[in-house]
Amino acid sequence: MKISVFGLGYVGCVSAACFAEMGHDVIGVDISEHKVDLINKGQSPIVENGLEELISQQKHAARLRATTDTVAAVRESEVIFICVGTPSNGNGSLHLGYVERVCSEIGAVLRKIDRRVTIALRSTVLPGVAEEVAIPCLESSSGRKLGQGFGFALNPEFLREGTSLYDFYHPPKTVIGVFDKPSAELLSLLYAGLPAPLFRLQPGEAAMIKYADNAWHAVKVTFANEIGRLCKNFRVDARAVMNVFVKDTKLNLSPYYLKPGFAFGGSCLPKDLRALAHYARQSDVNVPLLEAAMHSNAEHIRYALQMVKAYGRKRIGVLGLSFKHGTDDLRESPVVTLVEQLLGKGYDVRIYDRNVSLARLMGANKEYIEREVPHIAKLMCGSLEELLRHSDIVVIGNSAEEHEAVLGDLRNGHKIIDLSGLKNVEHVNAKEVNYEGICW
Repeated sequence: MKISVFGLGYVGCVSAACFAEMGHDVIGVDISEHKVDLINKGQSPIVENGLEELISQQKHAARLRATTDTVAAVRESEVIFICVGTPSNGNGSLHLGYVERVCSEIGAVLRKIDRRVTIALRSTVLPGVAEEVAIPCLESSSGRKLGQGFGFALNPEFLREGTSLYDFYHPPKTVIGVFDKPSAELLSLLYAGLPAPLFRLQPGEAAMIKYADNAWHAVKVTFANEIGRLCKNFRVDARAVMNVFVKDTKLNLSPYYLKPGFAFGGSCLPKDLRALAHYARQSDVNVPLLEAAMHSNAEHIRYALQMVKAYGRKRIGVLGLSFKHGTDDLRESPVVTLVEQLLGKGYDVRIYDRNVSLARLMGANKEYIEREVPHIAKLMCGSLEELLRHSDIVVIGNSAEEHEAVLGDLRNGHKIIDLSGLKNVEHVNAKEVNYEGICW
């Protein structure tokens, strides 16, 4: 393919050189004459292991060149990658001036040519930027609408400085934010040889992937450092602790606990977080991430309460009271906390949880129920049907399979608020059944 890469910073240089090595005819575009001159001499504008050698090879193979001439680059390209920077403004917001300028310049050239060009935004941008900034700039300057003369896609990158060449050819994933099918097909073809799963997503999802990745990486670093400071204060070797911690690929380094849903609870997580935070305060060890986890958890419960309040009805049915499906354990269940808050605000609440009902009858957890939540125990219904007859809003507290009946056989116009993530709702028309998830 004939490819141009706008922006010869870190991502642009690596992408341009690697696309050229894949056999494509690549033009790098930048306003910096110095960067352009370096690439045309076979040198790298940035320090990255192996990149200068690769640029030199591709320059001598006549597959890579650079220019400051936007018009010439667009005229010669089938695919245009926008890799310009999106630095922070002083208030933390994204500076999108470079994206706006490049899109306007590309669009001005598109106005004068009579063929389709595919444009892929590879710069890191928040959801909505493509729709609200990039595409309007392209349409305004080209006089064309998306799909009429140009296609568009998001294509976030997953390159680490120091290992970017390896990462380009061995990415953890390839993500395409789809605006039009031909552009998605073209990019899929471009990346077909890479050994990575390819995901075609809605534009907002594709943009958010990059931010979710980087936020998680930052949280991991911060977590390890806070545990390290606590370990040092205990005179424990944090390296030994974390070396064993990362060996647990069943829970610690796995998809477990990484599905959006309701707050955490139970007999372990809240108690142990509080113990660590209390010790840290006593020992003058500042662990703001661990401290914030409890605050964030409480905020998530408050958010669920606001979802219920927003609907404006008072008769609430709660399906699932224990902190997770498959147990009768109510200790520090976030659903119990939510129910208590609803009761405190005057809501008429009924509850159905098969496991908790059995616990009341058989004695398991009976003492806790009678001692800690006797007022809630009186609100228990004997069947799901009884709860539905009483309720206008149904809150799914945990993901028991029987709760799915409110979206199927027992559906009768309730507002459904799903805190747990029922397993078989992909086929459900959310508007038709008045269904809403806490994070979806």
